[in-house]
Formats: sequence, structure tokens, C-alpha cells
Amino acid sequence: MCWTPDGTALIQDQSLLHPWADTAKQAAMLTVQTILLLLWLAALSSLVATACRQKVPQPIILIVLGVGAALGGLHIGIRPELFMFVFLPPLLFADAFRMPLREFREMRRAILFLAFGLVILNTIICGYIIHWILPVFSLPVCFTLAAALSPTDTVAVSSLLQGRRVPGRLLQLLSGEALFNDASGLVCFRFAMADAMTGEFSYRQAFGTFILVAFGGLFIGAFVAWVASRINHELIRRRLDEARSQIVLVLLLPFAMYAAAEAAGCSGILAAVAGCMVLKLSGSVEEAATMTRLQANTVWNIISYVFNALIFLFLGLQLPSLVVSARDLAHAHHAAFWQYGVLVLEVYGAMLIMRLFGLLLCEAGRWAGARLNHMPYERTGFAANMLLTLAGVRGAVTLAAVLSLPMGLDGAAAFPARESVVVIATGVIILSLICAGVGIPFCLRFIPPELVDKNAQEENLARQKLIRAALGVLRKVHDAAVLEAPSAQLAAPQAEGASVTPAAAPAGHATSDTAGAPCPPGPSEADCLLRREVSDRLIQLYESRLDEEDATPRIGLEDRRSAVRHARLELALRLQVLRMERQVMHQMVTRREINDQTEWKLQQELDYEEQVIRYQSLRLPREE
Repeated sequence: MCWTPDGTALIQDQSLLHPWADTAKQAAMLTVQTILLLLWLAALSSLVATACRQKVPQPIILIVLGVGAALGGLHIGIRPELFMFVFLPPLLFADAFRMPLREFREMRRAILFLAFGLVILNTIICGYIIHWILPVFSLPVCFTLAAALSPTDTVAVSSLLQGRRVPGRLLQLLSGEALFNDASGLVCFRFAMADAMTGEFSYRQAFGTFILVAFGGLFIGAFVAWVASRINHELIRRRLDEARSQIVLVLLLPFAMYAAAEAAGCSGILAAVAGCMVLKLSGSVEEAATMTRLQANTVWNIISYVFNALIFLFLGLQLPSLVVSARDLAHAHHAAFWQYGVLVLEVYGAMLIMRLFGLLLCEAGRWAGARLNHMPYERTGFAANMLLTLAGVRGAVTLAAVLSLPMGLDGAAAFPARESVVVIATGVIILSLICAGVGIPFCLRFIPPELVDKNAQEENLARQKLIRAALGVLRKVHDAAVLEAPSAQLAAPQAEGASVTPAAAPAGHATSDTAGAPCPPGPSEADCLLRREVSDRLIQLYESRLDEEDATPRIGLEDRRSAVRHARLELALRLQVLRMERQVMHQMVTRREINDQTEWKLQQELDYEEQVIRYQSLRLPREE
């Protein structure tokens, strides 16, 4: 409170007038501090993963950091509906954008079987297995637990496989499955939970509702994306597209799809996935300006990184309290704590066996289809099947599902054996992450390298076509400059004479060839020579690039290794040159030869050049 000399109050503290204001400010301050702490932990996890040379998966590091924060006194409760609305739409949208549509069409039968058929089989068969392991649980409760554990987590899958040399076909199969099985698993979970709470269940009603939820979500997402693409096209046509506003609108788009579908009682997850694919097919990405695409790519990478990290941090923050719940349950049922560990291991083992069985069924279907259509059949192999089995990790969707089970507050009915279901599901999540983190690198050692090089070969062919197209344009420019050179030499003396003619011409006579139209000025000899020199230099540059791309598939193993080392040395030298340029530029700023604004403009050019060099280095195969 501030006082004037005569003793009257000039400004009063609002917290004295409203006692709750101080409490609200403290709560807001704690929320901001919590968010900042979580972001610090997310950044720290990347440093730890880099220090470990990526040998420890970053999700495991994040979970450990979350556990440490929880033991240090940080407690954050999860509201499942809000959690799924905030995190799932943008992450699913980004993962769907990275899913190649051609491979999705080719593998649609396998993806849809794993995403829908295998989830339903998992719910039913694993439900009976869990009931056999735990007869004290009713069958609907076991179905509820099996349904929550059935979908794989696209966030966990992409985080564990990021940066690893996974064969493209396997990676696309896992990504496509994880995009769609969340919706089918959650629908099965809702029906199983309703059966456990009310005892009423109808297969006909369940099937009809499943079709409505799935196709309704797909339709709503596709419709919202189509409307957005039309609006974007109109904005571009009217030249009202601006990079920052477009990026913000695209960021809000998956939330709009999810909210519209959930409001209609359909699947918001499928709406976000379908909307992204329709947006890709509409050509809106190609219509956007180059700067918009560059900035949007950076923004989406940061958002995906932060949201992925926060999901695993939240999972780690819940673990200490869930371990305490497991210990209390063990004491209440007069059982040892290790028996819960054995129970989690048995449930996870049943899920693994069921997943391997589903993958073998999918393999048999591919073999039968290839035989019937007289097509070549490529066997997946045992190591690849084991990788697909272990990569079926459970994550945020499973945790949010089991935490949404009714707790029986405010006089409402509680879900039977809720604490036991939550503890078992959490144990399976952690065990699946650990087994995948250990098993996936081991399985990759036994996958033949030719499966990994197909994308590189396709990229090589594409680069050859692009370079040949560029050479075609440059040769046309060169040939045109050669043809125009003689006419330019003839036009030069005429142009000199034409400059004298007007002075000698009678008044009122125009110096023109026909109908008073002036002679169009042709290219001068200097312009033609300049175009020839520039086109010659660019033709040599592109021909050398084409020679490198053409030679890549033909050279032997030793020559290829030598070429890779040569390319790495060249890129390293170019990076060294860039670093020296940056040092010289910084010295010029220090000596005030240039200002910081000029430095920033030059810095951007160097940044783009360095980014191109780093992309080229990522293309190179790793040395064995």
C-alpha cells in the first residue's frame, strides 16, 4: 500500500481487498514454474542422450528424470480428456504427415489388420488369458485391461526408432499401425468399461457404434481439411498468405479436427489422421511459399520434440505414486511386492505372443496374396518379425485410458479393481519400453542391409532425374545463346547507325521499320557471351553431380567406401571453411567494420549453406 504525505491511501494492494487473489497468483506462479521446470528437464534429456551417444533411448531418460522430479516433490495430476486433447492431435497430425501415401496404399491391408483386427483379437483373447491368470477379476474387467493395452503408442514408437537404421517398410508399417489403432483400442476400451460398470453389452450395438465412430471421425477430419485447403487456396490466389499466420492456422487445424469429431461423438484421433492425409493430397503444401515451408518445418519439429518429451515426463511423474499404490495393494491382498512384478511380466508376455501371432497371420496373408496374383514375395524374416513385435510399445494412450476409469468420487460408482488395473497397465508400459529399448538395437544387427538401402537407391534415381531435367534447361539456354550471338554481332553496327539517323532525318519522319513501331533491341554480343559462360559453368557442375549419382550403384564395395570417405572429407572441409568465415565476420563486427544487422543477414546465408551440407552428410551411408 502506498501512502500520501497527508496519510490517505493512494494505491491499495488488491490482495487485501480480495483475499483469494494472492492464492490465485501463487497458484499461477507455481504453474509457470512447473512448466519451465518440465521444459528444462526436456532439454536436459537431450544432453544426457547425446552424452550417452544415443545408446540409451531418450524416452527412458525422460521417464527417469520424471521419477526424480516426483521424488523431489513435483506432483502433477493428469486429466485424461485434457491430456489427450492437448497432446494427441498435433503429434498424430505430424506423424501422419511423415507417413508416405504410396507405401500406405501398398501396405493398407497389413496396416488395417494390425490397427483394427489385431486390436479386437487382443482385447478378446488376451482378456480371457488375463482372466485365467487372475480369476478374481471379472471377465469385463479383464477385457477393459486388455483393450487399454491393445493399441501401440505412435509417440513411443517414433521416439524409440528415431535415428536408427530401420528398414523403410518396417518403419512405415509400425507408423501406420500406430496412427489408427489408438481409435480402435479406445472404442473397445469404452465398451468393455461400460460392460464392467453396468453389466450390459450388445455385440450388434458395439459393432454399429464402432463403424459410426470410425467412419464419422474419418469423414469429419477429411471435411475440415478440405475446407481448410480451399480457404488456403483462395488466400494464396488473393495474395493474402503470410507465413506466420499460415503456420499458426495449421497448428490449430488438428485441434479443430479433434474437437469437431469428439463433439459429434466420433473418433478425434482418426479425424486428425485423415485430415492430415487429405491436406497432403490437396496440394496445399506445394502451394505454400518456400519461406512458409521452411519456417513451418522448424516449428513442427520443435513442437513434436517438446510434446514428446512432456508425455514421457508425465509418465515418469506418475510412477512413484503408482508404485506406492502397488505396494499398498500387495499388503491389502497379503501378497509380496514381487508377485505384482511377475503378474506384469505374464500379462506383457501374453500381449507379446498375441502380437507375434498377428504378425505371422499378416505374413501368411501377404504370401497367399502374392501367390494368387503371381507377384514376387519378399519374406520378412525372423529378426524383422521380432523387431515388429518388440516395437509394439504401450505409452500415453494406455496410461490416459486407465487413469480415466471412474474413481467413485461424489457418490458415483467406482470401477471394479481400478487400482489393480492402473498398476498392471503402468507396469506393462514400463516393461514394454525397456524391452523395446534393449531389443530393437539387437534385432537390427540381424536384418540384412539390402532391406535398408532401398530408400537410398530410390533417392539416387530421383536425384538423377532432377539433375537431367536441370541439364536440359541449361543446354537450351546455352544453345539459344550460341544461336543469338551472330545476330547480335550484326545488330550492333545497325544500332550504331540508327543512333545517327534521327539527326539527319527530316522532321516528322519516324525512324522505324513498319507502321511506326520501334525495332526491338536484341541481345548484345556481351550478353550472349555472358550467358554462354554462366551456362557452361553450371553444365559442368551438374554433369559432375550426375556422374557421381550414376556411379553410385555401379561401383564396388571398396570403391564405395572410398567415395563415402571422400565425400565426408569434402563436407568436413566445407564446414571448416564456414567456421572460418563466421570467425572473420565476428572480427569485422568487433572492429565495427560492419554492424550487427549486416552480420545477421550474412549469418542467415551461412546458416542455410551449413544446413544443406548437414543434410548431405545425413544422406551418406554409415561406415561399417
